[in-house]
Amino acid sequence: MKKVLIITHTRDNECIEIVSENLRRMGAEVIRFNVDLYPLEYSLSTCYQQGQWQIFLDRDGKRETLHDVDAVWYRRSHNLGDGLNKVLEPEYLSSVHGEVRQTLFGMLEGLHCFQIGRFSQYRRLDSKEEQMKIASGLGLKIPDTCITNSPEEARRFVQEHRNGAIVKMQSSFAIYREGVEHVVFTNVITEDNLDTVDTLQYCPMQFQEKIEKARELRITIVGDAVYCFSVDSQKLDNAKVDWRREGLELLDQWDPYELPEDIREKLLRLMDVYQVNYGAIDIIVNPEGDYYFLEINSAGEYFWLDRLIEGQISEQIAKVLLGEAPRRFQPIVLAEPTLTA
Repeated sequence: MKKVLIITHTRDNECIEIVSENLRRMGAEVIRFNVDLYPLEYSLSTCYQQGQWQIFLDRDGKRETLHDVDAVWYRRSHNLGDGLNKVLEPEYLSSVHGEVRQTLFGMLEGLHCFQIGRFSQYRRLDSKEEQMKIASGLGLKIPDTCITNSPEEARRFVQEHRNGAIVKMQSSFAIYREGVEHVVFTNVITEDNLDTVDTLQYCPMQFQEKIEKARELRITIVGDAVYCFSVDSQKLDNAKVDWRREGLELLDQWDPYELPEDIREKLLRLMDVYQVNYGAIDIIVNPEGDYYFLEINSAGEYFWLDRLIEGQISEQIAKVLLGEAPRRFQPIVLAEPTLTA
């Protein structure tokens, strides 16, 4: 029986259980590692003795072995080390969190098995700048872009794009007020509000030319399978700049979309560059039919699209994990060291 390790958290959505059900149906054992329960409720141990490496996960009075897993799906690591602030003095928190991260991700990097995408590769994908450079190098169109903390440079960029510019963060940026999360969405910026960019000096932002939208595409790639959907975000005023503002309203208005073959092949080559088997890609199609690459998300959400095609994406993830569907990138799996005479 093959064994699959899923890295996620307790508040993740339905896709985890759907993929897990597919894996069990295919005869696999599933181990779900909720990172928000580590280290307070989980114990993780890596040991090298008598020429062999062993990894143990202890939880709920049960010991699981991880050194013999066949595949890993690193999905999310939200709230890793949750609750440590309640048991440790503040001066220790930063260092302890660092050791917790080092232990978990060091273990994952050292696993000699197939991984849909290694944590280190996903961290590389955090660079929106490199993403755009690689995409344009592969022949994909990208918007004019300026990443800066210079108010003067931002003013120059906006003034030179008379058809409009947008501003956004490069990370999952949110502001917390009274315990409530306020996500910072993409916004239009004009010469009229350029006087507000002086504080940019303290926090870099990404500025791009404003692309007129005929359709917005969400492309989910799993192994060799490409699932593309489109939505008309321009039908709702509040979604014209960032469709996520009306994500719930648009939930069932995404339609399957046939990508041009050259765009499809370039996106698959992008996956090859990053050596990953999962990616969620955002593209704008303008009224002239040009395709503009925006970004690839290493753990981008897909559950609302999966519902529209009766769970095909989740099933494909399970198949790729078990090697029952083509893997776009197949890492070299090293043999574990053994004791010699």
